Amino acid sequence: MTIGRIIESRDGEVINCAPGDSALAAAALLAEKRIGAMPVIEGGRLVGIFSERDLLYCVARDGGDALDKTVADMMTSPAITIETGADVLKGLSLMTRRRIRHLPVVDGERLVGFVSIGDLVKYRMDRIEAEAEAMREYIHTA
Repeated sequence: MTIGRIIESRDGEVINCAPGDSALAAAALLAEKRIGAMPVIEGGRLVGIFSERDLLYCVARDGGDALDKTVADMMTSPAITIETGADVLKGLSLMTRRRIRHLPVVDGERLVGFVSIGDLVKYRMDRIEAEAEAMREYIHTA
């Protein structure tokens, strides 16, 4: 299964922010949408990721002044991405190796989606359950 297949059933809207947005506004958007990260887009290009972790590190370093900063001051850049044709296991491996929980999905240089580790683990768990059920059915009918 590819990453592209995971995101194809979604509506296509990816919540995002811009580098010039205030950190406070971006944090409010994360909270409102109940998401942990979002891509940072400038001029139609992916320029980074803004996550809860980025905000936390900046607040720990700068205290309350962190909220006066912009997304560009906090974001992780360049963003680690994955292509639509990549296998789900490759995505899980990349996230584990790089210790990240969100991946922008790209087709060439165009952002086409965003996946979380939860999305990929859910797919794997569903797949494992289906295989186990098929095995139980096979054993039961043999």
